[in-house]
Amino acid sequence: MADQPLLAESALGWSIFTCILLVILAFCWVYIRKFQSRQESEVVSTITAICALAIALITSALLPVDIFLVSFMKYPNGTYKEWAANNETRGNIEDTVLYGYYTLYSIILFCVFLWIPFVYFYYEERDDNNVKRCSQVKNALKYTVGFVIVCVALLLIGAFVPLEPPPGQNSTQWEKVQYLFEELGSSHGLPALSFSISSLTLIGMLAVITYTAYGMSVLPLNLIKGTRSVQYERLENTEDIDEVEHQIEKLKSKCKDGRPLSSRDRNNLQELEGKLQVLQRRGRHLEVAERNCCTKVGSALRPFKILLGIFFILVALLFTVALFISNLDKALHSAGISSGFIIFGTNLTNPLNELLLALQPVFPLDYILITVITMYFVVTSMAGIRNMGIWFFWIRLYKIRPKKTRPQALLFLCMILLLIVLHTSYMIYSLAPQYVMYGSQKYLVQVPTAGSTSGNATLGTTRTCDADAPEDQCTVTRSYLFLHKFWFFSTIYYFGNWAFIGAFLIGLAVSCCRGKKSVIEGEVEADDSDFSDDEYVH
Repeated sequence: MADQPLLAESALGWSIFTCILLVILAFCWVYIRKFQSRQESEVVSTITAICALAIALITSALLPVDIFLVSFMKYPNGTYKEWAANNETRGNIEDTVLYGYYTLYSIILFCVFLWIPFVYFYYEERDDNNVKRCSQVKNALKYTVGFVIVCVALLLIGAFVPLEPPPGQNSTQWEKVQYLFEELGSSHGLPALSFSISSLTLIGMLAVITYTAYGMSVLPLNLIKGTRSVQYERLENTEDIDEVEHQIEKLKSKCKDGRPLSSRDRNNLQELEGKLQVLQRRGRHLEVAERNCCTKVGSALRPFKILLGIFFILVALLFTVALFISNLDKALHSAGISSGFIIFGTNLTNPLNELLLALQPVFPLDYILITVITMYFVVTSMAGIRNMGIWFFWIRLYKIRPKKTRPQALLFLCMILLLIVLHTSYMIYSLAPQYVMYGSQKYLVQVPTAGSTSGNATLGTTRTCDADAPEDQCTVTRSYLFLHKFWFFSTIYYFGNWAFIGAFLIGLAVSCCRGKKSVIEGEVEADDSDFSDDEYVH
């Protein structure tokens, strides 16, 4: 009989996950198709980008399922449900989630170190028309081998880094080697995978500081400020075209009597003609935008966009305050750098953590909120990459523009999102540490009854699970195991959170100082070809 509730609870959690999976796949297909170039689109790159983006989003959706399952093992009064009373049953359920993390993180390693690099370098080699297909594959494999070597090195380092005190100085060499192999076998490869994923998460932390922090500021402010009037932009563009044409005629008039133009005038003429072409293409795009139904619908939905922007900026400020309080709590109450600034539970009132705990009695509001938080980070990251483009230090590699993004840029975009999602799990833990660690679990505490004539009289009270709870009364989420396997990564993440807060505040100031963006923002650039412009317009 106990198996039926077990199946029902597990089925509910995984049914929600399956529905989210279908929504994610549909979203990925629409998103990639929206941005990919119609000239350079290829089946392999499109499928790779869609799958990589889907893996990133599916991995982020697994965290709410993890929290859901550990929370549903107990009743609100702190007692285990009948089907979860057995330690073995609880272990099997959590192992299912653990294997889910194993699978998804292994796929992420495969994508980041093998599949995406191979497809990327294959299309880089394809740009050279003189290279044959066999040479393309061979050269792509040659460059990909370097990534595979890095992956293998990370796995080996993670597998053999001891997490327990090593044997004493008097131990033989064989005992030390045997100890390392026992460490590897006892954890079923968890440290190896955790070390590799944590290493990638460090890169994801840099992407979060760069793109997510900026996206959290630019997305809501763009919604609030809106875009410039398309009629005003067309009028302004027409005036610019007239002015440039007048300057071109003025330069050409210098050579009407047969005298050649000076090198300086020739350079100026060439620049003005290029500027005129951009303005003319811009005029065609503005004309299409003015007739476009989406522009008219966007104008009608302007009040809704303002409300949505205000909501997003309030959420961003809530996240920033919660992250600041969490970091301050770690600075004041943790054991410091040597412990990775790890604390169990919360010592300062964290508004987001308290909100999640307050929503627990009303199922499933807390799970909806944690899912929304997860997706919010992904959406703002996409907005940040969309507005900034893809950079390598001060060098801009690719632009992300609707229907004009090259296959290599889409692959880069998906790889960055994969890395960002890895760090998102730690960010959410920093925002609501107690909830992410234990979910909505409670446990019973026997307290002596005051004024009782019998010394053995006790009263059971319910408390929220924290670090002080007995080990057999509260189940820790499996995501926590991946986040805190190595203390030195937690230390780096701690300082990364401070950098994220600083980057968000700087991005917010920059976004506030900027004016409204164009209604055709990013559609027209000087390096676009006339063919791509005509294809886009028609």
